[in-house]
Amino acid sequence: MRYVILGAGAVGSVIGGQLFQYGFDVTLVARGSHLAALQADGLTLVAPSGSVTLPIPAVGEIADAGLTPGDRVILGVKSQDTMTALTALRAARVDALAVLCGQNGIENERQALRLFPDVYGICVILPATQLDPGVVEVNGVPHPGILDLGRYPGGIDDTAVSVASDLEAAGFSSRPDARIMRLKHTKLLNNLINAVEAAVGAYPATKAAQPVVDAAREEAEDCFRAAGFEWTTREEDDARRDGVMRLAPVEGRRRPGGSTWQSLARGTGRVEVDALNGEIVLLGRLHGVATPANELLQHLATDMATSGAEPGTVDAEALIGMFEDWRSRGGPASSPPPGDATA
Repeated sequence: MRYVILGAGAVGSVIGGQLFQYGFDVTLVARGSHLAALQADGLTLVAPSGSVTLPIPAVGEIADAGLTPGDRVILGVKSQDTMTALTALRAARVDALAVLCGQNGIENERQALRLFPDVYGICVILPATQLDPGVVEVNGVPHPGILDLGRYPGGIDDTAVSVASDLEAAGFSSRPDARIMRLKHTKLLNNLINAVEAAVGAYPATKAAQPVVDAAREEAEDCFRAAGFEWTTREEDDARRDGVMRLAPVEGRRRPGGSTWQSLARGTGRVEVDALNGEIVLLGRLHGVATPANELLQHLATDMATSGAEPGTVDAEALIGMFEDWRSRGGPASSPPPGDATA
């Protein structure tokens, strides 16, 4: 059984690399300088315990992956690229594909189900960093990540059980879960801090912006209640990680930041904030819930990406002031551009 990683960035490369390292048939689909490095020198995974370079097959387009019926395709693209990836996957015209969404946000599975009958959600808790082509740092120990999964919109089948077993064999902690979207709702709550981290920098800078962090989560939980969504408690979420995965330095370095921070650092010009804080804004508009913190973060992260701003260049106190101003005035008119709020 082959795994095709459609979108081998940080997370996709680690999933594919671990599976390959433990004997599974894997093909990565990547792009740009990362693809060139993979094809020339292989994939280097750098973990707290050391590094390994893997001669893993990599192609630039899903059409070049040689898909066959029964392949398992793990989506690793950012949420803003999901429909492009799915459309290319459909164009391959291969039957009996299992499509597994290993992405942040809660809309990817719904988009996939429009095009494919067998769709699965993966709740990805996997701290990885990809800033240099061909090299990914992995900070999780003793497991590199937690990858619980289930059929979308709910349930467990033989494929879910089999994939979870393969991921376990590849060193991850993975469980089949019939209520996978409950876990992914929790992951979305946790990902709302990504835009704060990108703006002010990683912890402890995010702690200095705690009023905005707290407001964003409170708004999201209000939206979830209004929408009838389930999510786990903080205690249940913590218990799933306890003794299973914690952050550890790689070659003496702490992880610099999450996926949105990394997108700004790489200067991609795009971030997935519309699928994270923007999802809460959407739910708020659908259900009549005010979401000023998430609106601000959505606008700010987008402005930083399109202007080429570096991560961590917004002062935490300035961000709090922007939030209070945004909330009182009800919109972006008084919000300064990122360059006017730098530390």
